[in-house]
Amino acid sequence: MTLHITGDAAADGLLTNNPLALLIGMLLDQQVPMETAFAGPLKIQQRVGALDAATLAGYDPEAFAAVFSQTPAVHRFPGSMAARVQALSAAIQQEWGGDAAALWTRGDPDGREVLRRLKALPGFGEQKAKIFLALLGKQYGYTGAGWREAAGAYGEEGSFRSVADITSAESLTKVREHKRAMKVDAGRVNAPKER
Repeated sequence: MTLHITGDAAADGLLTNNPLALLIGMLLDQQVPMETAFAGPLKIQQRVGALDAATLAGYDPEAFAAVFSQTPAVHRFPGSMAARVQALSAAIQQEWGGDAAALWTRGDPDGREVLRRLKALPGFGEQKAKIFLALLGKQYGYTGAGWREAAGAYGEEGSFRSVADITSAESLTKVREHKRAMKVDAGRVNAPKER
């Protein structure tokens, strides 16, 4: 199993082999292109020298924000996202012994339990947790009972809704088209009514 999210072999390799990197990529996936978000963990690792929960949680907050600000920036909102990554890392360290994969492996949890665990993390709301659960099930080898149902529409087979469905440049294009269509539909729904 190898993820193909960023188009960069080193960044994708880190996501494939380091569950915390994958969680951080998902956390960063807001208000920046998906490839930028999921390439973020590699930038952090290269600049900090490590990518484990204890190191990131214990890093000096100002220095960590500076890591995010270096060019190319990890995220367009370096200060707030650096703080979120540290909060996530602290939660993984304190609640899961530093093992991000324990979220979906400890105690052989079903899909609903993994969704509950994800939603308890800092920065993971309902939608982000469902997308990440779908990513685990579709591409990361997670086979817990009921994961597709727990992931909702993101768990549908053959869909192109989110990062969970990106396996190639072609699928990335399909996901982008879906997102564009959703924004257009949202614009129609939220458009002011003519009098």
